[in-house]
Amino acid sequence: GAIQLDQNFPNPFNPATTITYALPNAAHVTLRVYSMLGQEVGTLIDMFQEAGVRSVSFDAGTLPSGVYCYRLIAGGCVGSRTMIVLR
Repeated sequence: GAIQLDQNFPNPFNPATTITYALPNAAHVTLRVYSMLGQEVGTLIDMFQEAGVRSVSFDAGTLPSGVYCYRLIAGGCVGSRTMIVLR
């Protein structure tokens, strides 16, 4: 099965949002946030997780307004979506 990566909510957001995802199988999971220039601005998850539905909150903190990409990698599957920080 494929991973499921949902759109963050709320979106746009300031300063915090929640990202929900589902893993069909246990796997090492990384969830990172990138600027549109491809610069990594945060790592939210970097650990082994069992199958199931998970949620993680992201606090944009001092990041400027703009569009960001979040990318989930788990067991060779990759999912990504964009989110908007609106100050």
